[in-house]
Amino acid sequence: MFVLLVEDDLRLSRTLSAGLAEEQCQVDSASDGEAALLALQQTPYDVCILDLGLPKQDGFSVLAAARRAAVRTPILVLTARDAVTDRVRGLTEGADDYLTKPFAFAELLARLRALVRRGGARHGDVMVRGELSVCLSAHQVQVRGAAVELTPKQFAILAMLLRYEGEVVTRAMLLHSIWGYTFDPGTNVVDVHVAQLRRKLEQAGAMNRIHTVRGMGYRAPREA
Repeated sequence: MFVLLVEDDLRLSRTLSAGLAEEQCQVDSASDGEAALLALQQTPYDVCILDLGLPKQDGFSVLAAARRAAVRTPILVLTARDAVTDRVRGLTEGADDYLTKPFAFAELLARLRALVRRGGARHGDVMVRGELSVCLSAHQVQVRGAAVELTPKQFAILAMLLRYEGEVVTRAMLLHSIWGYTFDPGTNVVDVHVAQLRRKLEQAGAMNRIHTVRGMGYRAPREA
């Protein structure tokens, strides 16, 4: 799962990030509402964990603004607020699930997986582009039925390109979403990983699936 964790309690954020990483999740973190909304608008996460008591912009406002902006990422509200009115408001504003603190990590993980399954079905869990087939939930790639072994970062790049099919995915977007950089580290790490991904796809028989947009980034061509 590609998870956005929005939590201003640094200790809890670190604990949850470590636990999710152990479950093979890729985690982006935000500690305030403004950063959370920007991340949701810019990146197609599989699921979002959202606290309500956030600085700058509270979770309710983030929910409402995200849904107005047509963000379809499944969102689980994780909060100490257990009043029925808060639950109803959260679900009304656009939350897909609501879990109160304290909680069991196993329950949180089960709820996230359930949301991703429902979200995957809604958004298209298996993307087929000609001879190329990508299953997002299983992290499996096939070309003409034969499996292609990708590293987690290579898979994340391919998934992001396909989610933004036909649009330019900039190097900055990839650096932020996959490596967590909020600045340009001055390396060619993105280009190296894209080159390796492109080579693996072409060796398997999937040609011209990644186009370089000079000076900007990369694009997966839209199917006719």
